[in-house]
Amino acid sequence: MKKVLIICAAGMSSSLIARKTTEYFASNGIEIELDATHASQGVTTIQKGGWDMYLCSPQTKMYYSTLKEAADKVGAPLENIPPQAYIPIPMGIEKLAKLVQETLGM
Repeated sequence: MKKVLIICAAGMSSSLIARKTTEYFASNGIEIELDATHASQGVTTIQKGGWDMYLCSPQTKMYYSTLKEAADKVGAPLENIPPQAYIPIPMGIEKLAKLVQETLGM
């Protein structure tokens, strides 16, 4: 099971996106689980490790370079989520799922 963490401004919208994307993967027989945390815990959470990939929400892209530095140190990719992939409707969830799968080489 691959684990992906979304880093968001407050973690509210990203929690919904994470749940819906995890459900999308499960319904397609793909073992990828997403979760979310807020930006104030982003670097600390990355430093602890345990995630295969990190995603930076559109609202937190100003922290990208700091988060990227932490992700590079633990050897995990960090990607910015494009706005069109950050909407909890089927089209957005599919775009986010595609980004995750491509980044993880699946």
